[in-house]
Amino acid sequence: MRGEQRVERVVVLALDGVYPFELGIPSRIFGAADGRYEVLTCSVDGRPVRTCADFTIGVEHGPEILETADTVVVASMAPADIPAELPAQVAAALDRIRPDARIVSICTAAFVLAAAGLLDGRRATTHWQVTDAFRRRHPQVDLDPDVLFVDDGRILTSAGAASGVDVCLHIVRTDHGSELANAVARRCVVPPFRDGGQAQYIEQPVPESGAASTAATRAWALERLEEPLGLADLAAHARMSLRTFARRFNEEVGMSPGRWIVQQRVARARHLLESSGLSVDQIAGRVGFATGASLRQHLHATIGVSPQAYRRTFQATAHQAR
Repeated sequence: MRGEQRVERVVVLALDGVYPFELGIPSRIFGAADGRYEVLTCSVDGRPVRTCADFTIGVEHGPEILETADTVVVASMAPADIPAELPAQVAAALDRIRPDARIVSICTAAFVLAAAGLLDGRRATTHWQVTDAFRRRHPQVDLDPDVLFVDDGRILTSAGAASGVDVCLHIVRTDHGSELANAVARRCVVPPFRDGGQAQYIEQPVPESGAASTAATRAWALERLEEPLGLADLAAHARMSLRTFARRFNEEVGMSPGRWIVQQRVARARHLLESSGLSVDQIAGRVGFATGASLRQHLHATIGVSPQAYRRTFQATAHQAR
């Protein structure tokens, strides 16, 4: 007999100056996850919230709903609305969050979590345009401005705007596996996993007119992850010199070709660990790692667990969801 599916409650906290787009991300992503999540929105006082646009948003709940949340998402606000010090009402609202609840910030909301002391000694990220201001205000936080999001266990932080989509999909993937996360991404017409980090979005000189892209070569490589893929192979496919290809790849993706290949192989290995009964050595061969030991090393470096532990976690998650 199938057990009753547990529905996780996600509460989104909207603060004055909130970006309407980011405020809607949790509802859109979690709401497409086959009823696995319930998404509610609140403000610090239950009253309508002023957005950074030319309208306000009415919310159905006050801060008391935060006490019932399994996951709390703090939506981002315009930089001009980031408070120099944490307002008392915001601090009181955050104090209502249960100690075991997961907390997520989108973009500039990392300032709120940092001001509340929730990011002290933790690795975190925020939008690349405000990293200097963040470091000045919160030197106690280990800020990584190059990534799309950081999962530091109970607390997750994401970079600008669409990175809120990335972190919410990551949560679905962590909670319920790649199959559901990929289905959610398809329903929302967004990529299930974006390559690289914020470096690819930082303002930089426009490439020379007619400059070739490495996108076709990346797509080609993804179809051949099980094969040896060195820089020379990638550059030859792109019909570029080694130096030009490496430079352009880093400009477009935000990391070196070698690091990107490893990242894609680990992502493919995670999917096979979740969805197949293949042995670790078989999976290593299918994704292009020379040995099972190499797969173990890269997986542990990426997510801190062994293939066996990762597989047990997702098998348990799938069993609980049935």
